[in-house]
Amino acid sequence: MLENDIERILVSETEIIKIAKRLGKQITKDYQGKKPVLIGLLKGCLPFLAELIKHIDLYCEIELMGVQSYHGGTESTGNVKITKDLDVSVEGRDVIMVEDIVDTGRTITGVLDLLKYRGATSVEVVTLLDKPEGRVKVLTPKYIGTTIPKEFVVGYGLDYQEFYRNLPYVGILKQQVYKK
Repeated sequence: MLENDIERILVSETEIIKIAKRLGKQITKDYQGKKPVLIGLLKGCLPFLAELIKHIDLYCEIELMGVQSYHGGTESTGNVKITKDLDVSVEGRDVIMVEDIVDTGRTITGVLDLLKYRGATSVEVVTLLDKPEGRVKVLTPKYIGTTIPKEFVVGYGLDYQEFYRNLPYVGILKQQVYKK
């Protein structure tokens, strides 16, 4: 049923698993001897975070943070609202932000600034998808799964009005779905 709203698949489930393996291996290498905390931004990060951590061979913690900036639309408003804060301090910690997508950069730069303010030793970003054409804030994630064009995508955690997160791939949503 949901696939009827998808114009085409952009990143398959198989490709996502390969990306998670590659990024997990790189993070394992880069953080040898450290115990990073991986912070996922709810809700979209969940499928990617779950796949990524299987491929990180380190002592690491997982934290979740709820942040909203889309408020039901198709573009970030720039108004970042924290809906669930962290349960642990990041002071003196190496932090890896886990994102499903970096688009405008508004949300993630706001969160990065907050974590630095709270005393994180280092803060890096790992993202499944990077959409640099949509960027309005200067930001280049350290770990990028794949770069995508400026299209509205859903699936594998990404949503439109809270739906489509359960698709096992990332697809381009048909415009007629969101331009009604």
